[in-house]
Amino acid sequence: MFYLYSLFFVLLRVAVFFFSPLLSYLPAPPSSTCWSAATPSKPVKKCSTTQIVLPDLVSHCDFRLRRSRFCKQVTTDTKKWLFKGDNLTGQKRDTFHGLKAGLLTSMCYPDAGYPQLRAVNDFLTFLFHLDNLSDDMDNRGTKAIADAVMNALYNPRTCSSRARVGRMAADLYKRISLTSSPGTKQRFIETLDFFFQSVTEQAADRALGNIPDLESYIALRRDTSGCKPCWALIEYANNLHIPDEVMDHPIIRSLGEAANDIVTWSNDIFSYNVEQSKHDTHNMISVVMHEHGLDLQSAVDFVGDMCKQSIDRFIKERAEVPSWDPVVDRDITIYVQGLADWIVGSLHWSFETERYFGKNGPQVKQSRVLYLSPTIKAN
Repeated sequence: MFYLYSLFFVLLRVAVFFFSPLLSYLPAPPSSTCWSAATPSKPVKKCSTTQIVLPDLVSHCDFRLRRSRFCKQVTTDTKKWLFKGDNLTGQKRDTFHGLKAGLLTSMCYPDAGYPQLRAVNDFLTFLFHLDNLSDDMDNRGTKAIADAVMNALYNPRTCSSRARVGRMAADLYKRISLTSSPGTKQRFIETLDFFFQSVTEQAADRALGNIPDLESYIALRRDTSGCKPCWALIEYANNLHIPDEVMDHPIIRSLGEAANDIVTWSNDIFSYNVEQSKHDTHNMISVVMHEHGLDLQSAVDFVGDMCKQSIDRFIKERAEVPSWDPVVDRDITIYVQGLADWIVGSLHWSFETERYFGKNGPQVKQSRVLYLSPTIKAN
């Protein structure tokens, strides 16, 4: 018996000697100190966290990444369009250089001709511009922007807006409407209107410090993302003429919703650090922490799993697209490919733009470790 005990301890020491160096290669867990702040109705777990590990969404999405050959040209021309007559400071202009919207457009609309790609890139850059403006505005200011833009779209022939955003919107819509089908134009205008309505609601929630429940947040976020008008621009950019009844088919609508969820929820993960530093709680991670009482890393993992499930949903439903006639089938195939381009393009662009990770995007993409910024003191 003594011999067996001696042999056991010898083997144990050998195992520790050989395997302990391997432990140094394992990734360190996120640094966090957590405590519970519970109420009788809803326990809420709070964390003091210095870093998080991002979910590996890029590997989970194996769609082919493509890029338009017009990327550099539209980037240059759109910046000229945006900066002409603007009052942006040098710092804000630098922000748009780091945004790399032209790269996003080129990845998400790789087959578009130059005129279409340029109009789409102008729109996406314009949308980011509006997003930046609304972040610094109250509910009244956000609504004023919405009114100026939507008046230009609903009344393109009679509108003479004094606001620069209104004139920019009118110029954009004039170009987009030249080759768009009536259905495409209607979907673009209606969904952009939904975007502004939801952004106004978001501004009101932000002012009151409200954190919605997860179901309400998802419904609102599908509009605040701005993805829906971008889906209409897939039709425009590729010169598609898809009948309304086909676009309203449950599978086609569901594919658009799945793509929206992937792009939007992954964006909430990637933008969380910037938003938490500004005390902005309109983010799915904050909502999940509040509703389910999760610590930060668990909430990140939760949202990451939702993104992966949406990617799987998109792949499954893509195989279930019905057939209509050869012409419609061709256009629908291109449209669904456009949704796939958006999914994979936005994932890769998120690490190329300086909007979320500064100049550290490539390193964050490789390691998936994100060090959190300190919060900015409120005025």
